[in-house]
Order: sequence, then C-alpha cells, then structure tokens
Amino acid sequence: MEAEEVKGLVAEVNAEKQRKRGLQKTREGVVVSDKMDKSLVVSTVRLMKHPSFKKYVRVTKKFHVHDEKNEAKVGDRVQIIETRPLSKTKRWRMLRIVEKAA
Repeated sequence: MEAEEVKGLVAEVNAEKQRKRGLQKTREGVVVSDKMDKSLVVSTVRLMKHPSFKKYVRVTKKFHVHDEKNEAKVGDRVQIIETRPLSKTKRWRMLRIVEKAA
C-alpha cells in the first residue's frame, strides 16, 4: 500500500468513529481554578432569555475539565470538549488554549 492509500483509509475509519460517537459539545470559558493535578475548573457564561420578563440573563456554569499537560493557568480562555466520564465530576477535556491570561 502507498502512503496516500493508508491516509485515506485512516481518514475513513476516523470519520466512521465520529459518526458512531455523535457530535461532541464544545464550550469556551475562563479557567477559575488550576489547583488540582491535571484538572481545571472552567466557568462558562451564556445568555438566556428569562421566561416571564423577556430580558436576557447571564447564566454561569462551572465545568471540571481534564488538562493532561497542566498547561492552562487561572485567567486563560480555553476551549473544552465533551468526553467520556474521567472521574466522579470530570466529563470534559481541554481542547486548546484560546487566549493566555495577561
């Protein structure tokens, strides 16, 4: 087999795995704690329309995130992706650091 054929087969297998697994949710947030080993707490903010007052309200949610290389620090803006359960509270892992803290 040539290298191009192998790459094509690998791409097909990866695409099939992605279809079976479904789309993984991604979020972007700010690291609020990095005191654990290989773990972060990331806070995300979204706007939600209040059901009765019809005004937009900020809703904050914290996620426990896996950071394999301990790269992110407090204040960094990171992108996280949904994954299999890694511990009692960790269901997300860090995809990349979008912006470093100043």
